[in-house]
Amino acid sequence: MNLIKDNLQEKRDFRVRSEGDEATIYIYDVIDDMWAISAEMVARELADLDVSTIHLRINSPGGDVFAGRAIQTALAQHPARVVAHIDGLAASAATFVSTAADEIRMTDGGFYMIHKGWTLAIGNADDMRSVAGLLDQVDESIVRTYATRSGQSEDSIIAWMAEETWMSAAEAMERGFIDAVDEVTNGSAARNMSRFNLNAYSKAPKIKPPEPDNQAQQAHRAHLERRLQLVGA
Repeated sequence: MNLIKDNLQEKRDFRVRSEGDEATIYIYDVIDDMWAISAEMVARELADLDVSTIHLRINSPGGDVFAGRAIQTALAQHPARVVAHIDGLAASAATFVSTAADEIRMTDGGFYMIHKGWTLAIGNADDMRSVAGLLDQVDESIVRTYATRSGQSEDSIIAWMAEETWMSAAEAMERGFIDAVDEVTNGSAARNMSRFNLNAYSKAPKIKPPEPDNQAQQAHRAHLERRLQLVGA
């Protein structure tokens, strides 16, 4: 709930673009059926896509595990080849969504985070034991999916989830969670991630947007000055 609350002011960013035989789906928000990108939104769009390749662009701090499972299932069942591009951040449920892809690529400088499931509960001791059992089942399901995708042992994944493990692109690739790292030089990964409030997570890295490109600014200023000179002439 804190993750959703802290990011409610962010502009909702769910887009689908089609061109020829390819489509691009942007998941640039929290994943949640009430407040942000819902499973229904994604499933409806997928049902209308008659393409051979879907590019799934992800920049998300995560969200609801059941919405994430529904999105992952809808993507996995689509006949198109799915290529996931982690453009900055894939945390929590967003990493789970990416496992539906036939290929997962990640921008250098981005982060990939896995952790154990959370929830809110009210009730007596019996209610709490029931909720704990449900969380165990959720974690077991997620672990199996990660293990199948990465080739890592379930014990290793359980340990990483328990620690709220944040991985760089290189670490995520080394552990089999992604297939390739895309090099960038303009700081786009940090810029994408810096729009989210990650205080809900205990080990979130401190992400600062990249410094402005002074050389580009100077070139733009020189261009404007030349334009003004022409007007003055």
